[in-house]
Amino acid sequence: MAESATPIVGVIMGSDSDFSVMAEAVHVLRDFGIPHEVEVVSAHRTPDKMVSYAREAAGRGLRVIIAGAGGAAHLPGMVASMTTLPVIGVPVPLAKLDGMDSLLSIVQMPGGIPVATVSIGGAKNAGLLALRILGAADSQVAEQLAEYAQALTDAVELKNAALQARVAADAEADPAH
Repeated sequence: MAESATPIVGVIMGSDSDFSVMAEAVHVLRDFGIPHEVEVVSAHRTPDKMVSYAREAAGRGLRVIIAGAGGAAHLPGMVASMTTLPVIGVPVPLAKLDGMDSLLSIVQMPGGIPVATVSIGGAKNAGLLALRILGAADSQVAEQLAEYAQALTDAVELKNAALQARVAADAEADPAH
């Protein structure tokens, strides 16, 4: 296990090549100071590891699992079937496929086995969703999320002001249009 001796979020993926996508979730967790772990847990190549990871996760103190998978993308659903923790699935696009196969594999779970699913390659939002889940019971995380949201709002307002200035300058430079 990597990242922390007392993780509360697990970031797992079917292959180390998935980390190019899943790194965004790790960055979000790091930015917010959330203890986490990162593991390769393949539903197909290491099924015994997957079973023990899912069944032991809550007992080890994890509160949320982010699971990235490409192709057949069984990892998020299989893990969700073996734990009561919230599982967030990240469809990972493969080199030869656009990720729709992964998205459909993750989002089409049978009743009783929920997996929250983000967009194809949407690991950043998976990290933020994990924070929202944690923030429901942790006011410090909720406050950090509120500050993050305000920073997004402020950034949009700055971009809008810059755009309005550009449009006005363009109108002055070319009054015929």
